[in-house]
Amino acid sequence: MTDEVTTKDGIRDAIRGLMPTAREELATLVRFRSVADPRQFPPEECLGAANWVKDAFRAAGVGSVELIETVDGSHAVVGHQPGPPGAPTVLLYCHYDVQPPGDETKWHTPPFELTERDGRWYGRGAADCKGNIVMHLLALRALGAPFPVGIRVVAEGTEEMGTGGLEALVQARPELFQADMILVVDTGNAEVGEPTATVTLRGVANVVVHVETLAGEVHSGMFGGPAPDALAALVQMLATLRDADGNTVVDGLDSGQSWDGAGYGEEQFRTDAGVLDGVELVGTGSVADRVWARPALTILGIDCPPVVGSAAAIQPRASARLNLRVPPGMDPQAAQEALTAHLLARAPWGAKVTVEPEQVGAPFRASTDGPGYAALGDAMAEAFGSAMGTVGQGGSIPLCNVFADMVPGAEIVMLGVEEPRCLIHAPNESVHPSEIENLAVAEALFLGRFGS
Repeated sequence: MTDEVTTKDGIRDAIRGLMPTAREELATLVRFRSVADPRQFPPEECLGAANWVKDAFRAAGVGSVELIETVDGSHAVVGHQPGPPGAPTVLLYCHYDVQPPGDETKWHTPPFELTERDGRWYGRGAADCKGNIVMHLLALRALGAPFPVGIRVVAEGTEEMGTGGLEALVQARPELFQADMILVVDTGNAEVGEPTATVTLRGVANVVVHVETLAGEVHSGMFGGPAPDALAALVQMLATLRDADGNTVVDGLDSGQSWDGAGYGEEQFRTDAGVLDGVELVGTGSVADRVWARPALTILGIDCPPVVGSAAAIQPRASARLNLRVPPGMDPQAAQEALTAHLLARAPWGAKVTVEPEQVGAPFRASTDGPGYAALGDAMAEAFGSAMGTVGQGGSIPLCNVFADMVPGAEIVMLGVEEPRCLIHAPNESVHPSEIENLAVAEALFLGRFGS
């Protein structure tokens, strides 16, 4: 590392010169069909991706990098390069596994072949999260070893499957992940070119509700009317979980919180969510309030007869799986208990109701008042040319809470290349190369200056 490359212009020039290499490397990574599900793709695809990532980080200057098999059978890429005496350590997170491509006929180009179109690079994992792996490598190469801070790297192998291998490894061997700053690079900017840190995640509190009313099915003509329909009872109960405006309402839960970070435009949300023309958004308050700051109830599935093949019979039993997203500041266990009590209290006609709780996941709120966050904000503003904003994420990343528990002294910030047009998890996933370049500049500037 030289003083020249710690300047914005020096970093920018170095990274811009490396962008052709970054494109080639991303193409190589995308070719690995690294879906962590052996029922869909051979496990060798994930292992090949893991070894490629291991070798790439070693070549970028992280001297000690290894594959560690986790309890779910995946391989985590874990590395460490100590910094100068007294220098802080920064952990760089990413994941090399990807979502399945789904219906490949909906892709305009082959999902596992990086293809450029209209200035974007298309392919499964191009953004989520292989584009972030390439970004880390660019930042480290632009700095060059020896690095001014200690560097830890971890690339997860089953993030998309959610089977918890890396979480278990962090809990079992926390010494591998000790750092002063953890960059969880698996989110993205609010828009292309708008530097953004994700600072909150909603937690989850799922339940399965069962309703029983009859000993068995009975003829709807002979008994319809007075005979209690379990499916109708379930529908009536589920309807009480939203008010007339569509807001989630569960007895005992506050549904009026507000979001104070960057907004989420209604038209952008409609586009991102694929809302059909003429269909209204649900709830009141700003979109950001509804998707990042408030509880949200979703019916994930209902057990009942399908339309095709259904008989003229009254249903004796029905079930539903419910997903309650819990905002920061709300106890997920208490939220789950409140949802259970709400359902039991709303059972009509004396229907027999049981509620099975599933595992809860805690929400997360990043600290934004530490020196690492301030240094990152300065680097992001310098790289992108505008101040760093903050957003939340409606989903959950359990690893963040594990990091918070096992590395309690670390600041944790989420960022990445996955802006809304990337269409992560959908057909035709893509990344804008300017996001890779600008974020690499920001990360290199941050790493070059955080130690001082």
